[in-house]
Amino acid sequence: MIRLSIPLRQALAKLTLPVLIAASFALMLLGKADAVLAERGRVAVADALAPLYGVLAEPLGSVRAALDGVGDMFVLHAENARLREENARLRQWQSVALALDAENASLKANLHWIPDPAASYVTARVVADAGGVYARAVLLSTGPNPHITKGQVALDARGLAGRVTEVGTRSARVLLITDINSRIPVTLETSRGRAILIGTNGPRPRLAYWPEETPPQEGERVVTSAEAGVFPAGLPIGSVHYTSRNTAEVVPAARLDRLEVVRIFDYGLQGIVAPESPVARAQATAAAAAAERRR
Repeated sequence: MIRLSIPLRQALAKLTLPVLIAASFALMLLGKADAVLAERGRVAVADALAPLYGVLAEPLGSVRAALDGVGDMFVLHAENARLREENARLRQWQSVALALDAENASLKANLHWIPDPAASYVTARVVADAGGVYARAVLLSTGPNPHITKGQVALDARGLAGRVTEVGTRSARVLLITDINSRIPVTLETSRGRAILIGTNGPRPRLAYWPEETPPQEGERVVTSAEAGVFPAGLPIGSVHYTSRNTAEVVPAARLDRLEVVRIFDYGLQGIVAPESPVARAQATAAAAAAERRR
């Protein structure tokens, strides 16, 4: 082993940094001067290191997989604990639901309850958000001879979307609950207070005209009311949310911003009467004339 004197070692130590800087500048200049040579050098270094990287990748991959497995174990443990808690709560609610169902059936039997007739419905696909004369409406493709009439109720999988305002031979237009022309009688599910849901042309309609003694509560569910025979009672609309200006709005349960398929229900309501056609008017006139002759 060659032993260097202390002054020589100190001199070499002082020269190390300038030499490295000079080498760096030389490599930079070489790369600028001969790009092809620099690229070949990089490729040669990469080719030399690729087998080493491949050898190191396998144990590193195994270590990474082991660490991911340990992390997944902790996640699964927390997920199992959460699912156990949810199952316990669901069992409690199941017991409550069964008791309420039995009580409801008993009360209906004692009161000789006449159930509401089942509503018929057809399913249609939303093909456009063309509002026409309305700002918030959707156009449905119904096919030929659709069994849809003006005033029928449109729902998606979550809740009320709106009602039919126009019917053609192959299409129908649904006025959404957020349109400024929409007025829906509603019931506050907890307090049983009545109100009117008014569209705003925004993402959320607002509540108005509720009784002073039963103001809407934050998070309270809102359902349709059977007032005026426009909607059946109990259709889910959404939940109450107060804005920063203390305005009672309703967050719709239906996904009105991404409606794709809706169901049009016929509840047999007569709250909205379609305009009388000329044929129907002529038939009514003929019937009245025949009745007058019989007299």
